[in-house]
Amino acid sequence: MTQTETAFAACFEDVRRHDHDRFLTVLLAPAPARDALLALYAFNIEIARIPEAVSEPMMGQIRLQWWRETVEGLDRGETRGHAVAEALAATDISRDGLLALIDARERDLSEEPFADLPALESYADATSAAIMRLAAGALGVSVPESAVRNAGIAYALTGLLRALPLHASQGRLFMPANLLRFHDVDPHTVLTGRMTEGLRGVMCDVADRARTLLANARREPLPRAALPALLSVVLCERYLDLMTAPGFDPFHRSSDVPAFRRQLRLLRAKITGRV
Repeated sequence: MTQTETAFAACFEDVRRHDHDRFLTVLLAPAPARDALLALYAFNIEIARIPEAVSEPMMGQIRLQWWRETVEGLDRGETRGHAVAEALAATDISRDGLLALIDARERDLSEEPFADLPALESYADATSAAIMRLAAGALGVSVPESAVRNAGIAYALTGLLRALPLHASQGRLFMPANLLRFHDVDPHTVLTGRMTEGLRGVMCDVADRARTLLANARREPLPRAALPALLSVVLCERYLDLMTAPGFDPFHRSSDVPAFRRQLRLLRAKITGRV
């Protein structure tokens, strides 16, 4: 195997292990675009897990800056010996888009919750929806902006609900502060892993917003060739149903869905051409 082939193989394994939903969508994408999608999703994994790997924000800023300089050097062949950078260098993925993702991920280093749902949606647009835009670019297609924004934010809100226990264990809370106040939720109870009726109310509010955005995305005419870029949003509905079911406790029950069921949902969406 060449160095580039080895790099793409490493991305394949990284995405398979750490972002399995998107990994399944790659398998349903046209073969010529799969390497670029793997490189993009592996890059997202790298910058998204920085807060988990550092003990203080400054160290996270240093790592993000390392990635900025790495992306800026890709077209000069400067990959710094990193497999993901090596893979990205072999793609036409927008360098400006990658840099914008790094900038958006700075927010992950803050322990402050988002002020309100619009603030959280802006973050989701700059991260999750931005990844879908870059994925569409890797596929060589254009997607209606409203569709990708609605789908991207819906996917992010669903993912943040699913990751609530993990974030709480790290001392981070992504739920909007105004919803926490409205439902009389003490952030410290969330950070200590306690489920309350107030937190259930917050989760249901966020889930309802995700469902609305998902419904809006489905109203948009979507080119079939663009489907793989947004395909992961197909899985949101099942996750949201699980997390808003009566008695669900995210700290003691999993919101995982068996891989074969996720595969069936994705395959059905590809056949019908609808998310």
